Amino acid sequence: MMKAQEHPSANPWGLLLVVWLLAVISTLATLFIGEVMGKTPCVLCWYQRIFMFPLAPMLTIACYRSDFAVWKYALPLAVIGWGIALYHWLLFIAVIPESVKPCSAGTSCSGADMIIFGSVPLPLLSLAAFSAIALLLVLVRRRTLV
Repeated sequence: MMKAQEHPSANPWGLLLVVWLLAVISTLATLFIGEVMGKTPCVLCWYQRIFMFPLAPMLTIACYRSDFAVWKYALPLAVIGWGIALYHWLLFIAVIPESVKPCSAGTSCSGADMIIFGSVPLPLLSLAAFSAIALLLVLVRRRTLV
């Protein structure tokens, strides 16, 4: 297996550690919000979880092995999750009409259940997490020759 070669002036290890930390915190926060705070996830939340949850163990292994080529596997998950989070955010702020909302039964994709601490929208938190993870993975890629 070919190891990634680093640029002499740029060490991607710190970036990899930060992206791992973001994925772990996002995963744990999602579980906390659902299981402890009692917020039932909507359909779009479940899809976002599908793309966030594998990132934590994948990036854990990458950190352990110093595998900077993990961006090849993690970036597609982050980008797809970002797309779903963006769609969810646009539904939440009513840019996308209510008629195309996939959350017809159960928890609403844009209702009061999508807000925590009185004013923080969950779709925005998800979009921010996926954006940061994707950006950091791109930076890991740019600092390595894979």
